[in-house]
Amino acid sequence: MNFLAPLFLVGGAAIALPVIYHLIRRTTRERTVFSSLMFLLPSPPRLSRRHRLEHLLLLLLRCLALALLALGFARPFLRQASLDDPTSARPTRLVVLVDTSASMRRDGVWAAAQEQAAAALRATGPADQAAVFTFDRETRPLVSFEEWNRTLAGDRVAMATARLAAVAPGWNGTHLGSALIAAAEALGETDAKAAPGPRQVVLVSDLQAGSRLDTLQAYDWPKGVALTVRAVKAAHATNAGLQLVAPAADANSVADSAIRVRVSNSADAKREQFTVGWARRDAPGEILGAPIDVYVPPGQSRVVAVPLAKSTPAPDRISLRGDDDPFDNTVYAIPPAREQVGVLWLGSDAADDVRQPRFFLERALTGLPGITVKTVARAPAAPITAAEIAAANLVFVSEPLPAATTAALREQAMAGKTIVFAPKSADAGRTLGALLGRDDVRLEDAQPSNYAMFGEIDFRHPLFAAFADPRYSDFTKIHIWKYRKLDAAEIPGVRVLAKFDSGDPAVIEAPVGQGRIFVLATGWQPADSQLAVSSKFVPLLWALLDLSGGIESAPAQFFVGDRTPVPAGTTTVRLADGTSAALPNGAKDFAAPQPGIFEFTGGAKPQRFAVNLDANESRTAPLAADELERLGVPIAQEKPDPAASPANKRVLQAIETENRQKLWRWFIAATLAVLLIESALAGWAARRSTLQTEEVPS
Repeated sequence: MNFLAPLFLVGGAAIALPVIYHLIRRTTRERTVFSSLMFLLPSPPRLSRRHRLEHLLLLLLRCLALALLALGFARPFLRQASLDDPTSARPTRLVVLVDTSASMRRDGVWAAAQEQAAAALRATGPADQAAVFTFDRETRPLVSFEEWNRTLAGDRVAMATARLAAVAPGWNGTHLGSALIAAAEALGETDAKAAPGPRQVVLVSDLQAGSRLDTLQAYDWPKGVALTVRAVKAAHATNAGLQLVAPAADANSVADSAIRVRVSNSADAKREQFTVGWARRDAPGEILGAPIDVYVPPGQSRVVAVPLAKSTPAPDRISLRGDDDPFDNTVYAIPPAREQVGVLWLGSDAADDVRQPRFFLERALTGLPGITVKTVARAPAAPITAAEIAAANLVFVSEPLPAATTAALREQAMAGKTIVFAPKSADAGRTLGALLGRDDVRLEDAQPSNYAMFGEIDFRHPLFAAFADPRYSDFTKIHIWKYRKLDAAEIPGVRVLAKFDSGDPAVIEAPVGQGRIFVLATGWQPADSQLAVSSKFVPLLWALLDLSGGIESAPAQFFVGDRTPVPAGTTTVRLADGTSAALPNGAKDFAAPQPGIFEFTGGAKPQRFAVNLDANESRTAPLAADELERLGVPIAQEKPDPAASPANKRVLQAIETENRQKLWRWFIAATLAVLLIESALAGWAARRSTLQTEEVPS
């Protein structure tokens, strides 16, 4: 017999207490009334042993009760001949989830992650099933359950660790929530009959605060799937990062559009002084020009405007100096250049006539941010070539045109040109009909008794999409003094974008070949309406330029892994390292694998774009300990490795055996039984002694 708490056997020494009690117990001296002893002869007392044991059966019962009580508290158990791990009969199904995001590139993190993943795989038994997944922005299987089962039991761990050794962290963000869901779903596909044992996800990650967990909010974590976290730490606990800030909305010139960057410092940082400046690919470690000193206290961030460096070749990145981990100390940026947009005005307006629409158009187009609009005006009767029309991104027509000019405009519209037709009178109806290829388009001058207003507007169309917010959708303050009335039903394929409160069309869009014509029933000059002096005028012109293709609406930057739209006709992409790669036929988008400057080539014109690291990767502080549990993911405490500690294994096996046998309950029950017998016997002995005393003759 073995004991789980053998120290309680020391309590067996209490057996001596009943023996001592029996030895020191004295017989009660009773007094008997007697007459005078003067007539009796004295006799000397007879000698006898002073102490002797009485009631031996009671003594044995009391000693036995103490011995049984000590044995019960010592928690005895019978060791089995072959006692294995109690969970060995139920094989574990395991998913090792390894983080390969950009934050894992920090010093010492990836080596620690590989060791932790290998340790989790080495702890598996021959009957266990394991799979290895890597994740960053996406989750990818490195070793599937099928491959694990096909491999010999002795070669499984070596095969998985070899594949893990061939992997390195990338540049993507950390989508931890999606990865945990993918691992749980892989375990959820387990057949309960085929794998009835425990299911477990072992997460190996730096658990940085920038991990995305939003997908877990709507996910119900499956029951029976436990998560064990093996967090790894970097050699440097603190980190400073650099992110690109969107250009200012009021940047109207290259000089005013300095590149702005944000320098963020971790809360427990020991450094506060940093420098930023421009660099280029051939000398990434060298800051061009004078560096900018930045003071960033721990836990805070600062936005710095970095002036454009005038150097040859031009710089393409901004670097941060003074940080221990360089993985997020570079942002890539393309210095802004104002875009040239051409506008053709066909009308007889004088440039300085404040009563004509051209005056307001030219002044509204001079204040557009980031673009330079060149307006070319031609009188209706003046000859115009097809090349001049083709050079313009947007064409405005306000008066009747000669047949030759109208034919040239229609030809360009058929090829994809956008024309805005804003007639000042009904006489321009013939020109509109010729542009649309119809003879039955008629215009009529309409003048309301007081004024007209915009009524129904289609905010789903890109022309009015900027006003869809209720804060900007009120057009009732624009009064229309007169307008041109037309029947939209006469134009096939027309789309009415806005109506007056009278129900007449105010803005229509008519397709012409690959192009389109926007017809404005009223002008913006003071004689027609108050449109030119309203806050809606400039956004409408911007939308017209955008719809005409005059404004390239490419974002300032992409993040690693974002799907970048591929321009039509593009065949190759120039990568960040200077090499070129062919794009698949019909590719619609391209995902950059690393930060840098990329360029689409082979199309109408090359298009450069910057790709940067996800800003969340710079948030390397540890994730809150209860964040995963708050989202419904139970975190299990990892059990000690039995193979690493044989003594612990023997203790665990002894505890399991004692819990199954529970022999202490029988010893306690025997103690109670002995005490009951002892109490009954003691009572019987006391009563017998009393009776014997009473029977003695006086």
